[in-house]
Amino acid sequence: MKIFDTLAREKITLGLPHDRMIKMYVCGPTVQDNFHIGHARTYVFFDSLAKYLRINGYRVFYLQNITDIDDKIIDRAKAENVDFQVISRRYTAEFYALMKALKIDSVNLYALATDHIMEIISQVKRLVEAGFAYETGDGVYFSVSRFPDYGKLWGQDPQTLLAGTSANLREDKRDPRDFVIWKKMKPGEPYWDSPWGKGRPGWHIEDTAITEAYFGPAYNIHGGGMDLIFPHHDAEIAISRSLSGLDRLSDYWIHTGMVNVNLEKMSKSLKNFVTIREVLASYGSEEIRYALLNANFSTAINYSESLLQESRAVVNQLSILYNKMRIKAGHYVRKPGTNETIERLNGIVGDNMDFRGLFRDVMNLLGTWNASLESMSEAELLEALSVLDWLDSFTGIIRHESASTDISGPVGLLLRIRSELRSRREFQLADTIRSSLLSMGIYIEDRGAETLWWIDTAGVDKK
Repeated sequence: MKIFDTLAREKITLGLPHDRMIKMYVCGPTVQDNFHIGHARTYVFFDSLAKYLRINGYRVFYLQNITDIDDKIIDRAKAENVDFQVISRRYTAEFYALMKALKIDSVNLYALATDHIMEIISQVKRLVEAGFAYETGDGVYFSVSRFPDYGKLWGQDPQTLLAGTSANLREDKRDPRDFVIWKKMKPGEPYWDSPWGKGRPGWHIEDTAITEAYFGPAYNIHGGGMDLIFPHHDAEIAISRSLSGLDRLSDYWIHTGMVNVNLEKMSKSLKNFVTIREVLASYGSEEIRYALLNANFSTAINYSESLLQESRAVVNQLSILYNKMRIKAGHYVRKPGTNETIERLNGIVGDNMDFRGLFRDVMNLLGTWNASLESMSEAELLEALSVLDWLDSFTGIIRHESASTDISGPVGLLLRIRSELRSRREFQLADTIRSSLLSMGIYIEDRGAETLWWIDTAGVDKK
Protein backbone atom coordinates (compact mmCIF):
# COMPACT_ATOMS: atom_id res chain seq x y z
CA MET A 1 0.00 0.00 0.00
CA LYS A 2 1.29 3.47 -0.90
CA ILE A 3 0.25 6.82 0.51
CA PHE A 4 1.43 10.45 0.41
CA ASP A 5 3.53 11.17 3.49
CA THR A 6 3.83 14.79 4.60
CA LEU A 7 7.33 14.46 6.04
CA ALA A 8 8.70 12.56 3.04
CA ARG A 9 6.84 14.93 0.68
CA GLU A 10 6.09 12.06 -1.66
CA LYS A 11 4.03 8.93 -2.02
CA ILE A 12 5.71 6.11 -0.13
CA THR A 13 5.07 2.45 0.61
CA LEU A 14 3.60 1.82 4.03
CA GLY A 15 5.86 -0.63 5.83
CA LEU A 16 3.13 -1.86 8.13
CA PRO A 17 4.07 -3.99 11.17
CA HIS A 18 4.39 -7.77 10.85
CA ASP A 19 2.14 -8.32 13.85
CA ARG A 20 -0.54 -6.42 11.87
CA MET A 21 -1.21 -4.10 14.84
CA ILE A 22 -1.43 -0.45 13.79
CA LYS A 23 -1.48 2.44 16.24
CA MET A 24 -3.14 5.44 14.60
CA TYR A 25 -3.65 8.84 16.18
CA VAL A 26 -5.66 11.68 14.64
CA CYS A 27 -6.00 15.13 16.17
CA GLY A 28 -9.54 15.69 17.36
CA PRO A 29 -11.54 18.89 17.81
CA THR A 30 -11.43 21.78 20.25
CA VAL A 31 -14.95 21.70 21.67
CA GLN A 32 -15.89 25.37 21.78
CA ASP A 33 -18.17 25.96 18.78
CA ASN A 34 -20.12 24.26 16.00
CA PHE A 35 -18.13 21.91 13.80
CA HIS A 36 -17.64 22.69 10.13
CA ILE A 37 -17.42 20.67 6.93
CA GLY A 38 -13.61 20.83 7.06
CA HIS A 39 -13.71 18.80 10.27
CA ALA A 40 -15.99 16.33 8.50
CA ARG A 41 -13.53 15.84 5.66
CA THR A 42 -10.71 14.89 8.00
CA TYR A 43 -12.75 12.54 10.17
CA VAL A 44 -14.55 10.87 7.25
CA PHE A 45 -11.25 10.18 5.51
CA PHE A 46 -9.54 8.66 8.55
CA ASP A 47 -12.66 6.67 9.37
CA SER A 48 -12.44 5.15 5.88
CA LEU A 49 -8.68 4.58 6.20
CA ALA A 50 -9.09 2.74 9.52
CA LYS A 51 -11.89 0.57 8.11
CA TYR A 52 -9.93 -0.14 4.94
CA LEU A 53 -6.90 -1.31 6.93
CA ARG A 54 -9.12 -3.50 9.09
CA ILE A 55 -10.82 -5.27 6.18
CA ASN A 56 -7.32 -5.98 4.87
CA GLY A 57 -6.47 -7.90 8.01
CA TYR A 58 -4.86 -5.24 10.22
CA ARG A 59 -5.79 -4.60 13.82
CA VAL A 60 -6.08 -0.83 14.13
CA PHE A 61 -6.15 0.96 17.46
CA TYR A 62 -7.54 4.35 16.45
CA LEU A 63 -7.03 7.02 19.10
CA GLN A 64 -8.36 10.56 18.92
CA ASN A 65 -8.11 13.37 21.45
CA ILE A 66 -10.67 15.99 22.39
CA THR A 67 -9.34 19.37 23.54
CA ASP A 68 -11.81 20.28 26.28
CA ILE A 69 -9.73 23.03 27.93
CA ASP A 70 -8.47 25.91 25.83
CA ASP A 71 -8.41 29.74 25.61
CA LYS A 72 -11.37 29.72 23.20
CA ILE A 73 -13.42 27.51 25.51
CA ILE A 74 -12.70 29.82 28.43
CA ASP A 75 -13.57 32.91 26.38
CA ARG A 76 -16.85 31.33 25.27
CA ALA A 77 -17.69 30.42 28.88
CA LYS A 78 -17.01 34.00 30.01
CA ALA A 79 -19.21 35.37 27.22
CA GLU A 80 -22.08 33.11 28.34
CA ASN A 81 -21.28 33.56 32.05
CA VAL A 82 -21.05 29.79 32.66
CA ASP A 83 -18.41 27.33 33.82
CA PHE A 84 -16.01 26.19 31.10
CA GLN A 85 -17.30 22.63 31.45
CA VAL A 86 -20.76 23.72 30.33
CA ILE A 87 -19.23 24.74 26.99
CA SER A 88 -16.90 21.77 26.61
CA ARG A 89 -19.58 19.21 27.51
CA ARG A 90 -22.14 20.81 25.21
CA TYR A 91 -19.89 20.67 22.17
CA THR A 92 -18.39 17.31 23.06
CA ALA A 93 -21.91 15.86 23.03
CA GLU A 94 -22.58 17.63 19.73
CA PHE A 95 -19.36 16.20 18.27
CA TYR A 96 -20.30 12.64 19.23
CA ALA A 97 -23.77 13.11 17.73
CA LEU A 98 -22.33 14.41 14.46
CA MET A 99 -19.82 11.56 14.20
CA LYS A 100 -22.66 9.08 14.61
CA ALA A 101 -24.74 10.91 12.00
CA LEU A 102 -21.82 10.73 9.55
CA LYS A 103 -21.39 6.97 10.19
CA ILE A 104 -17.97 7.55 11.73
CA ASP A 105 -17.62 4.67 14.16
CA SER A 106 -14.06 3.39 13.76
CA VAL A 107 -12.44 5.32 16.64
CA ASN A 108 -11.48 3.03 19.52
CA LEU A 109 -11.02 5.77 22.09
CA TYR A 110 -11.76 9.48 22.39
CA ALA A 111 -9.39 10.83 25.03
CA LEU A 112 -10.30 14.08 26.82
CA ALA A 113 -7.43 16.41 27.68
CA THR A 114 -8.82 17.06 31.16
CA ASP A 115 -8.71 13.33 31.91
CA HIS A 116 -4.94 13.35 31.35
CA ILE A 117 -3.70 16.28 33.43
CA MET A 118 -1.31 14.11 35.46
CA GLU A 119 0.28 12.74 32.28
CA ILE A 120 0.63 16.29 30.94
CA ILE A 121 2.27 17.51 34.16
CA SER A 122 4.65 14.54 34.03
CA GLN A 123 5.79 15.49 30.53
CA VAL A 124 6.26 19.15 31.45
CA LYS A 125 8.27 18.17 34.52
CA ARG A 126 10.55 15.84 32.56
CA LEU A 127 11.14 18.48 29.87
CA VAL A 128 12.12 21.07 32.50
CA GLU A 129 14.43 18.63 34.29
CA ALA A 130 16.15 17.72 31.00
CA GLY A 131 16.64 21.37 30.04
CA PHE A 132 14.19 21.38 27.14
CA ALA A 133 11.76 23.72 28.91
CA TYR A 134 11.89 26.61 31.37
CA GLU A 135 9.56 28.52 33.66
CA THR A 136 8.53 32.15 33.16
CA GLY A 137 6.15 34.51 34.89
CA ASP A 138 3.17 33.29 32.87
CA GLY A 139 3.96 29.63 32.31
CA VAL A 140 6.40 26.97 31.18
CA TYR A 141 7.84 27.17 27.65
CA PHE A 142 9.48 24.63 25.37
CA SER A 143 12.91 25.82 24.21
CA VAL A 144 12.89 25.50 20.42
CA SER A 145 16.63 26.16 20.14
CA ARG A 146 17.25 22.86 21.93
CA PHE A 147 15.53 20.94 19.11
CA PRO A 148 17.31 21.47 15.74
CA ASP A 149 14.63 19.62 13.72
CA TYR A 150 11.86 22.05 14.67
CA GLY A 151 9.90 22.99 11.55
CA LYS A 152 11.07 19.97 9.53
CA LEU A 153 7.54 18.58 9.07
CA TRP A 154 6.41 21.97 7.79
CA GLY A 155 9.49 22.17 5.61
CA GLN A 156 10.94 25.36 7.09
CA ASP A 157 14.32 26.22 8.56
CA PRO A 158 13.57 27.18 12.18
CA GLN A 159 15.94 30.14 11.85
CA THR A 160 13.57 31.75 9.33
CA LEU A 161 10.90 31.89 12.04
CA LEU A 162 12.92 34.54 13.92
CA ALA A 163 12.42 37.34 11.40
CA GLY A 164 10.11 40.09 12.58
CA THR A 165 9.24 38.47 15.90
CA SER A 166 11.47 40.30 18.38
CA ALA A 167 8.84 42.98 19.02
CA ASN A 168 6.56 40.37 20.58
CA LEU A 169 9.22 38.87 22.86
CA ARG A 170 8.43 38.89 26.59
CA GLU A 171 11.28 39.85 28.86
CA ASP A 172 11.42 36.39 30.44
CA LYS A 173 10.80 34.43 27.22
CA ARG A 174 14.15 33.36 25.78
CA ASP A 175 13.20 32.91 22.14
CA PRO A 176 10.17 34.19 20.18
CA ARG A 177 9.73 30.71 18.68
CA ASP A 178 9.32 29.08 22.09
CA PHE A 179 5.80 27.79 22.75
CA VAL A 180 3.90 27.36 26.00
CA ILE A 181 3.36 23.90 27.45
CA TRP A 182 1.88 24.98 30.80
CA LYS A 183 -0.10 28.19 31.33
CA LYS A 184 -0.23 29.80 34.74
CA MET A 185 -3.69 30.72 35.94
CA LYS A 186 -5.14 34.15 35.35
CA PRO A 187 -7.86 35.43 37.72
CA GLY A 188 -11.15 33.61 37.18
CA GLU A 189 -9.70 30.86 34.98
CA PRO A 190 -9.98 27.11 35.62
CA TYR A 191 -6.83 25.52 36.98
CA TRP A 192 -5.04 22.40 38.22
CA ASP A 193 -2.27 22.33 40.81
CA SER A 194 1.24 21.76 39.47
CA PRO A 195 4.91 22.24 40.48
CA TRP A 196 4.67 25.68 38.78
CA GLY A 197 1.56 26.76 40.62
CA LYS A 198 -2.06 26.72 39.57
CA GLY A 199 -2.53 26.47 35.82
CA ARG A 200 -3.58 24.45 32.81
CA PRO A 201 -1.94 22.72 29.85
CA GLY A 202 -0.84 24.31 26.63
CA TRP A 203 -2.38 22.99 23.44
CA HIS A 204 0.48 20.98 21.91
CA ILE A 205 1.38 18.94 24.97
CA GLU A 206 -2.15 17.60 25.40
CA ASP A 207 -1.64 15.40 22.34
CA THR A 208 1.83 14.16 23.23
CA ALA A 209 0.81 13.20 26.76
CA ILE A 210 -2.21 11.29 25.46
CA THR A 211 -0.31 9.39 22.78
CA GLU A 212 2.53 8.53 25.19
CA ALA A 213 -0.03 7.21 27.67
CA TYR A 214 -1.63 4.82 25.17
CA PHE A 215 1.02 4.20 22.49
CA GLY A 216 4.36 4.87 24.16
CA PRO A 217 7.04 7.15 22.67
CA ALA A 218 6.36 6.30 18.99
CA TYR A 219 3.59 4.83 16.87
CA ASN A 220 2.62 4.08 13.29
CA ILE A 221 0.33 6.77 11.84
CA HIS A 222 -0.36 10.36 12.83
CA GLY A 223 -3.11 12.20 10.98
CA GLY A 224 -5.01 15.45 10.90
CA GLY A 225 -5.93 18.40 8.75
CA MET A 226 -3.23 20.20 6.78
CA ASP A 227 -3.75 23.34 8.86
CA LEU A 228 -2.26 21.50 11.86
CA ILE A 229 1.15 20.78 10.32
CA PHE A 230 2.66 23.95 11.78
CA PRO A 231 2.95 24.78 14.54
CA HIS A 232 0.91 22.01 16.14
CA HIS A 233 2.42 18.84 14.72
CA ASP A 234 5.94 20.23 14.57
CA ALA A 235 5.56 21.11 18.25
CA GLU A 236 4.35 17.58 19.02
CA ILE A 237 7.43 16.16 17.33
CA ALA A 238 9.71 18.48 19.31
CA ILE A 239 8.13 17.55 22.64
CA SER A 240 7.98 13.80 22.08
CA ARG A 241 11.41 13.33 20.55
CA SER A 242 13.02 15.47 23.25
CA LEU A 243 11.49 13.17 25.85
CA SER A 244 12.15 9.87 24.08
CA GLY A 245 15.47 10.50 22.35
CA LEU A 246 14.08 8.69 19.30
CA ASP A 247 14.45 9.91 15.72
CA ARG A 248 10.71 9.89 15.10
CA LEU A 249 7.33 10.32 16.77
CA SER A 250 5.29 8.62 14.04
CA ASP A 251 6.30 6.37 11.16
CA TYR A 252 3.92 8.15 8.79
CA TRP A 253 2.33 11.59 8.66
CA ILE A 254 -0.94 11.85 6.74
CA HIS A 255 -2.80 15.14 6.29
CA THR A 256 -6.08 15.95 4.59
CA GLY A 257 -6.42 19.03 2.39
CA MET A 258 -8.49 22.09 3.16
CA VAL A 259 -12.12 22.66 2.18
CA ASN A 260 -12.95 25.81 0.24
CA VAL A 261 -16.48 27.15 -0.15
CA ASN A 262 -17.41 28.40 -3.60
CA LEU A 263 -13.68 28.61 -4.44
CA GLU A 264 -12.88 30.76 -1.39
CA LYS A 265 -11.13 29.67 1.77
CA MET A 266 -13.75 28.78 4.36
CA SER A 267 -13.75 31.25 7.26
CA LYS A 268 -16.16 32.97 9.61
CA SER A 269 -14.90 36.41 8.54
CA LEU A 270 -15.99 35.73 4.95
CA LYS A 271 -19.33 34.41 6.22
CA ASN A 272 -18.93 31.22 4.19
CA PHE A 273 -18.55 28.97 7.22
CA VAL A 274 -20.61 25.81 6.63
CA THR A 275 -21.38 23.61 9.64
CA ILE A 276 -21.83 19.86 9.51
CA ARG A 277 -25.25 20.24 11.11
CA GLU A 278 -26.36 22.58 8.31
CA VAL A 279 -25.30 20.12 5.62
CA LEU A 280 -26.94 17.17 7.40
CA ALA A 281 -30.22 19.08 7.38
CA SER A 282 -30.33 18.73 3.59
CA TYR A 283 -28.20 15.71 2.75
CA GLY A 284 -27.69 12.20 4.03
CA SER A 285 -24.46 10.90 5.52
CA GLU A 286 -23.80 8.77 2.43
CA GLU A 287 -24.00 11.80 0.15
CA ILE A 288 -21.70 13.84 2.38
CA ARG A 289 -19.18 11.01 2.66
CA TYR A 290 -19.11 10.51 -1.11
CA ALA A 291 -18.61 14.25 -1.72
CA LEU A 292 -15.71 14.44 0.75
CA LEU A 293 -14.00 11.22 -0.34
CA ASN A 294 -14.27 11.75 -4.10
CA ALA A 295 -10.94 13.61 -4.41
CA ASN A 296 -7.24 13.29 -3.70
CA PHE A 297 -7.30 13.36 0.11
CA SER A 298 -4.28 15.68 0.44
CA THR A 299 -5.48 18.40 -1.95
CA ALA A 300 -8.04 21.14 -1.36
CA ILE A 301 -11.63 20.53 -2.43
CA ASN A 302 -14.34 23.05 -3.21
CA TYR A 303 -17.57 22.65 -1.27
CA SER A 304 -20.68 23.79 -3.13
CA GLU A 305 -24.33 22.91 -3.55
CA SER A 306 -23.59 21.39 -6.96
CA LEU A 307 -21.01 19.07 -5.36
CA LEU A 308 -23.66 17.69 -3.00
CA GLN A 309 -26.24 17.41 -5.77
CA GLU A 310 -23.81 15.38 -7.88
CA SER A 311 -23.11 13.20 -4.86
CA ARG A 312 -26.83 12.66 -4.31
CA ALA A 313 -27.25 11.43 -7.88
CA VAL A 314 -24.40 8.91 -7.52
CA VAL A 315 -25.52 7.66 -4.11
CA ASN A 316 -29.06 7.23 -5.40
CA GLN A 317 -27.84 5.14 -8.35
CA LEU A 318 -25.68 2.96 -6.12
CA SER A 319 -28.31 2.52 -3.43
CA ILE A 320 -31.21 1.76 -5.77
CA LEU A 321 -29.23 -0.88 -7.64
CA TYR A 322 -27.83 -2.36 -4.44
CA ASN A 323 -31.28 -2.74 -2.90
CA LYS A 324 -32.69 -4.18 -6.13
CA MET A 325 -29.88 -6.75 -6.09
CA ARG A 326 -30.60 -7.65 -2.46
CA ILE A 327 -34.26 -8.22 -3.31
CA LYS A 328 -33.40 -10.28 -6.37
CA ALA A 329 -30.82 -12.35 -4.48
CA GLY A 330 -33.47 -13.32 -1.93
CA HIS A 331 -32.17 -16.20 0.16
CA TYR A 332 -29.14 -17.02 -1.98
CA VAL A 333 -26.27 -18.14 0.22
CA ARG A 334 -23.11 -16.09 -0.24
CA LYS A 335 -20.04 -18.29 -0.45
CA PRO A 336 -16.49 -17.17 0.38
CA GLY A 337 -14.04 -17.15 -2.47
CA THR A 338 -11.84 -15.03 -4.69
CA ASN A 339 -13.49 -12.03 -6.27
CA GLU A 340 -11.31 -10.76 -9.11
CA THR A 341 -13.21 -7.47 -9.32
CA ILE A 342 -12.54 -6.70 -5.66
CA GLU A 343 -8.88 -7.59 -6.10
CA ARG A 344 -8.61 -5.15 -9.02
CA LEU A 345 -10.42 -2.38 -7.16
CA ASN A 346 -8.32 -3.06 -4.07
CA GLY A 347 -5.26 -2.22 -6.15
CA ILE A 348 -6.75 1.19 -6.95
CA VAL A 349 -7.51 2.03 -3.32
CA GLY A 350 -4.10 0.76 -2.21
CA ASP A 351 -2.44 3.42 -4.36
CA ASN A 352 -2.77 6.54 -2.19
CA MET A 353 -6.37 5.82 -1.12
CA ASP A 354 -7.54 6.75 -4.62
CA PHE A 355 -11.26 7.03 -3.95
CA ARG A 356 -11.81 9.06 -7.09
CA GLY A 357 -10.42 6.27 -9.27
CA LEU A 358 -12.33 3.68 -7.24
CA PHE A 359 -15.67 5.46 -7.63
CA ARG A 360 -15.10 5.98 -11.36
CA ASP A 361 -14.54 2.26 -11.91
CA VAL A 362 -17.51 1.28 -9.74
CA MET A 363 -19.81 3.60 -11.69
CA ASN A 364 -18.68 1.93 -14.91
CA LEU A 365 -19.56 -1.44 -13.38
CA LEU A 366 -22.89 -0.02 -12.27
CA GLY A 367 -23.89 0.66 -15.85
CA THR A 368 -23.12 -2.92 -16.83
CA TRP A 369 -24.98 -4.37 -13.86
CA ASN A 370 -28.04 -2.18 -14.44
CA ALA A 371 -28.27 -3.31 -18.05
CA SER A 372 -27.96 -7.00 -17.23
CA LEU A 373 -29.72 -7.19 -13.84
CA GLU A 374 -32.70 -9.24 -15.03
CA SER A 375 -30.52 -11.78 -16.84
CA MET A 376 -27.84 -12.14 -14.16
CA SER A 377 -27.08 -15.66 -12.95
CA GLU A 378 -26.94 -16.39 -9.23
CA ALA A 379 -23.13 -16.36 -9.30
CA GLU A 380 -22.99 -13.04 -11.18
CA LEU A 381 -25.50 -11.42 -8.85
CA LEU A 382 -23.70 -12.54 -5.70
CA GLU A 383 -20.36 -11.38 -7.08
CA ALA A 384 -21.78 -7.93 -7.84
CA LEU A 385 -23.32 -7.71 -4.38
CA SER A 386 -19.99 -8.69 -2.83
CA VAL A 387 -18.28 -5.84 -4.65
CA LEU A 388 -20.81 -3.30 -3.38
CA ASP A 389 -20.68 -4.71 0.16
CA TRP A 390 -16.89 -4.45 0.07
CA LEU A 391 -17.09 -0.86 -1.21
CA ASP A 392 -19.56 0.17 1.46
CA SER A 393 -17.64 -1.50 4.28
CA PHE A 394 -15.06 1.29 4.33
CA THR A 395 -16.65 4.17 2.38
CA GLY A 396 -20.15 4.12 3.88
CA ILE A 397 -21.76 5.55 0.74
CA ILE A 398 -24.64 3.10 0.17
CA ARG A 399 -28.04 3.44 1.83
CA HIS A 400 -29.44 0.16 3.06
CA GLU A 401 -33.21 0.28 2.65
CA SER A 402 -35.54 -2.39 4.04
CA ALA A 403 -37.99 -3.70 1.46
CA SER A 404 -41.61 -4.32 2.46
CA THR A 405 -44.65 -6.11 1.04
CA ASP A 406 -47.02 -4.36 3.45
CA ILE A 407 -50.00 -3.03 1.48
CA SER A 408 -51.73 -1.20 4.33
CA GLY A 409 -51.80 2.58 4.63
CA PRO A 410 -51.56 5.19 1.84
CA VAL A 411 -48.69 3.45 0.01
CA GLY A 412 -50.54 0.15 0.10
CA LEU A 413 -53.67 1.78 -1.33
CA LEU A 414 -51.72 3.16 -4.29
CA LEU A 415 -50.03 -0.20 -4.83
CA ARG A 416 -53.40 -1.98 -4.83
CA ILE A 417 -54.76 0.50 -7.36
CA ARG A 418 -51.67 0.05 -9.49
CA SER A 419 -51.97 -3.73 -9.32
CA GLU A 420 -55.59 -3.52 -10.44
CA LEU A 421 -54.64 -1.25 -13.36
CA ARG A 422 -51.91 -3.67 -14.41
CA SER A 423 -54.37 -6.57 -14.35
CA ARG A 424 -56.58 -4.55 -16.71
CA ARG A 425 -53.52 -3.85 -18.88
CA GLU A 426 -53.86 -0.11 -18.25
CA PHE A 427 -50.11 0.21 -18.05
CA GLN A 428 -49.91 3.96 -18.70
CA LEU A 429 -51.95 4.78 -15.60
CA ALA A 430 -50.03 2.17 -13.60
CA ASP A 431 -46.75 3.81 -14.66
CA THR A 432 -48.15 7.19 -13.58
CA ILE A 433 -48.59 5.82 -10.06
CA ARG A 434 -45.05 4.40 -10.12
CA SER A 435 -43.71 7.82 -11.18
CA SER A 436 -45.71 9.58 -8.46
CA LEU A 437 -44.35 7.21 -5.81
CA LEU A 438 -40.83 7.70 -7.13
CA SER A 439 -41.20 11.50 -6.85
CA MET A 440 -41.98 10.94 -3.15
CA GLY A 441 -38.87 8.80 -2.71
CA ILE A 442 -40.71 5.47 -2.77
CA TYR A 443 -39.23 2.77 -4.98
CA ILE A 444 -41.10 -0.35 -6.06
CA GLU A 445 -39.99 -3.67 -7.50
CA ASP A 446 -42.42 -6.11 -9.14
CA ARG A 447 -41.69 -9.74 -8.29
CA GLY A 448 -44.32 -11.71 -10.20
CA ALA A 449 -47.64 -11.29 -8.39
CA GLU A 450 -45.87 -9.59 -5.46
CA THR A 451 -44.67 -5.97 -5.30
CA LEU A 452 -41.90 -4.89 -2.92
CA TRP A 453 -41.36 -1.26 -2.00
CA TRP A 454 -38.95 0.80 0.05
CA ILE A 455 -38.46 4.43 0.96
CA ASP A 456 -35.43 6.49 -0.01
CA THR A 457 -34.90 7.88 3.47
CA ALA A 458 -32.41 10.48 2.23
CA GLY A 459 -34.51 11.87 -0.59
CA VAL A 460 -37.98 12.56 0.79
CA ASP A 461 -37.69 15.39 3.28
CA LYS A 462 -34.15 16.56 2.40
CA LYS A 463 -34.96 18.14 -0.95
